[in-house]
Amino acid sequence: MNRFAFASIIFAAAALPGMPALAQEPNCADPQTQADMTICAGKDYQKADAELNEVWAEAMAGAKENDLLGGADDGRPAYEEALRSAQRAWIGFRDAHCAYAGYAARGGSMEPMLVNQCLARLTEERTMQLRQLIQEMGTQ
Repeated sequence: MNRFAFASIIFAAAALPGMPALAQEPNCADPQTQADMTICAGKDYQKADAELNEVWAEAMAGAKENDLLGGADDGRPAYEEALRSAQRAWIGFRDAHCAYAGYAARGGSMEPMLVNQCLARLTEERTMQLRQLIQEMGTQ
């Protein structure tokens, strides 16, 4: 066997483990396996996070606008600074809380799904909270 043929066989064999990555996307309306459920939970979280980022940009724009309009110089943080601080604290809470929620299946194949479901749920709730803040502040 010549070197080219041997190298081709080795290359093809090395590529086989990656073949499942070419499988179809799971049906997230009716996932059938734990792997599918985990993938779908991850997609739900990604969608929720993308929406949060859009609303976050609106909320920050409103906070900056309120800072430009001026407020009482009472020694408290500006709107933008207060909102950013709250968001950072919320992210820390969300991540720690959802890591703990995953402990219900700690070390098992369900753990990542539980974490992603929690992340999606809390992110959706935070998005609604930010929308409410935008309305209350009368911006955007």
